[in-house]
Amino acid sequence: MRKLHITSVKPGDVIAKSIFQENGNVLLGIGVQLTPRYIERLVQLGIDTLYIQDKHTEDIMPEDVIRDETRKEAVDAVYKTMTTLMDQPQIKRRTSAPDFGSSFQKVFREIFQDLSSRKDILVNLSSLHVLDGYLFHHAVNVAILSGVVGMAKGYNQQQMMELGIGALLFDIGMTQVPKELWTMPTELSTEERQRVQYHTEEGFNILRNQHNISVVSAHCALQHHERYNGTGYPRQLSENNIHEYARIVAIADVYDALVSPRPFRKSYSPSDATEYLFATGNTYFDLDLLKLFLQHVAIYPIASTVLLSTGHTGVVSKVNPLAVNRPTIRILTNEDGSEVANTYEIDLYDKEWMSVTIVKTL
Repeated sequence: MRKLHITSVKPGDVIAKSIFQENGNVLLGIGVQLTPRYIERLVQLGIDTLYIQDKHTEDIMPEDVIRDETRKEAVDAVYKTMTTLMDQPQIKRRTSAPDFGSSFQKVFREIFQDLSSRKDILVNLSSLHVLDGYLFHHAVNVAILSGVVGMAKGYNQQQMMELGIGALLFDIGMTQVPKELWTMPTELSTEERQRVQYHTEEGFNILRNQHNISVVSAHCALQHHERYNGTGYPRQLSENNIHEYARIVAIADVYDALVSPRPFRKSYSPSDATEYLFATGNTYFDLDLLKLFLQHVAIYPIASTVLLSTGHTGVVSKVNPLAVNRPTIRILTNEDGSEVANTYEIDLYDKEWMSVTIVKTL
């Protein structure tokens, strides 16, 4: 299969990877042939990339770091909990909030088992979802990314559970913010921004009153917008005064936000997102944690279409864990844009191709 921007997709193309609704159910499944009406509707729903079946890349299969069943159950749990809380504004007391700690322990245990079963973890977030489902799918992605960092740090099972639950529920305070504010396509006013920022404290208050959620997990909600140099909110904490779990979640939160389409901007490519993050090391984010995070993210994920410095275009067929910026590329077009007579692959990590670089993701 091949990943393409929605503007490069045409009627007759066949979907190779399912697109999900906000609750984790399938919107359009594998094998559906696209029509002009489908394409128009996907654009309206905020889908900016698709995986398409292609005869030259039919053996290229991007694999998510967790099973589809695990992801669906996790998104469904987040969706049900958050939508319930959206219907209960101003939750402040334990007696007024639903008890969901135990269910999220089970959810993250499944995620952790999937991550633990992999020999080499190189994150390729290949799941596609509608824009309205961002809050729910984003929570699951942040938990996955945070879990990968926790494993790389050698966290024990209790630490992994504390981090994982905190990451799954780090944005739960957004349920107490009017939806029109966090989906607004324009810049917020000062008052609106202050209202949105208060979600960190609201989230902390919800989580710390849960029977089965640790207070350190609740700090992921409180501190994920704190910044390493003390310029974040709500308390302008800096460096190690920010809990390590929250420092990890902050990196995962921003990375997944950057690579996701938002109402006010297009999505970043994984390579552009990682460049942005690295430039903020020890300014916004803990540089040591950031380096660990970037070691486990596929800068050029499998099935991505890329332009090379030679003028050729191709699709990433393999990723090298030792050099994530030097994948293997299956060449599809020549320098002049014409299709190659027979596809072939070049390994950018091989000395023969060391002078060739990836210019951009298409």
